[in-house]
Amino acid sequence: MKHLTLATALMALALPAAAEDITVGFAIAKSGWMEAYDTPAATAAKIRIDEINANGGLMGRQIKWVEADTKTDRQQSAKAGLQVIDEGADMMIVSCDYDFGAPAALSAEAEGMVSFFLCAEDVKAGIQGVGPLTFSGSVLAAVQGATMAEWSHAKRDATTGYVLLDTTIEYNKGICSGFDWMFPQLDGTEIVGRDTFKNDDASIASQITRIKALSNEPDVIMLCSYIPGAASAVRQIRAAGINSLILNGSAVDGSYWLDATPGLSGFVVPVQGSIYGDDPRTGVEEFNAAYEKATGARPSSSYAYPGYILMDLWAKAVERAGTLDGADVAAELEKMQNEVTVFGPRSFSDELHHQNTAEMQIIEITDGSPAVVDQWTISKSVPLDVLLGQN
Repeated sequence: MKHLTLATALMALALPAAAEDITVGFAIAKSGWMEAYDTPAATAAKIRIDEINANGGLMGRQIKWVEADTKTDRQQSAKAGLQVIDEGADMMIVSCDYDFGAPAALSAEAEGMVSFFLCAEDVKAGIQGVGPLTFSGSVLAAVQGATMAEWSHAKRDATTGYVLLDTTIEYNKGICSGFDWMFPQLDGTEIVGRDTFKNDDASIASQITRIKALSNEPDVIMLCSYIPGAASAVRQIRAAGINSLILNGSAVDGSYWLDATPGLSGFVVPVQGSIYGDDPRTGVEEFNAAYEKATGARPSSSYAYPGYILMDLWAKAVERAGTLDGADVAAELEKMQNEVTVFGPRSFSDELHHQNTAEMQIIEITDGSPAVVDQWTISKSVPLDVLLGQN
């Protein structure tokens, strides 16, 4: 019996050791108001992980994940980042918002580990605000504003625009900065006025009065806001008899808020993919079906998609680098130019770890129903100085 035990032990030593799993650490909001943004995108990332594992894994290894709750709190974000590092994370995924994701991302940066913001659209959620190993899975807010400017001019003959900025958060300012940069460059265009409000303002009556005082109604109103303030502003604009085409960013994608604006028409947003079953790319609807299978419901907005994109791009970079080393993986990500994804091409550089141009689906709401009406990619990338507010 002793000889058998020794033989068994020798055989075990001769066998190659099983490759350890690769660990992805999610330092995200599982509670608090950010949970509504983080959970869908994190779910999408896990769907891509499951697909990679089903196809043999990453570098022949399976991917697992660990999670820590930031509780939509900046101090807790830092703790959550350290927690997933202690639990063996090889890369880190952090909250959608720069302010709430940055503390965790900074802990990954200190470890020499790549991190991805789930869907942050502020340029600071990258090299400029965290460091060279940090990326975002989404499209910059300025690209959304620039897309609305160029598309409305090309497809709706818009030549006059009015900018209405909700100054509550940086995302809104980013949308308007993109519009402000692109619209005046187009033939025969003019921004005929601008105004501001706060998301929780009960009334924008004075702003509406100033719009109505113009000699002619503007062709478009670039509304840079998010729900619930955006819905309130739209309702008041239409109630005042203003029929301008209203533009906004991706933050108001989804039909969940439309009961607040019955029968709304002439409202347009750019998104990375359509949740409504009408995206022209078959892979997007296949993802929507996979998401529904995993959760029991379709995505409620396009903010789920960046989670899938980031995991796809990171895995490709790891395979090409042949290592999990943060600097090597980041170098491979920075080589990506028009990298194919289900949701359109993606690019990074050693100056920018975001998308400063992207193919966007144009969603228009007509009689209370949203649908894809077009696709658009801006003719030139938004420059870094515009993104940094230096223009």
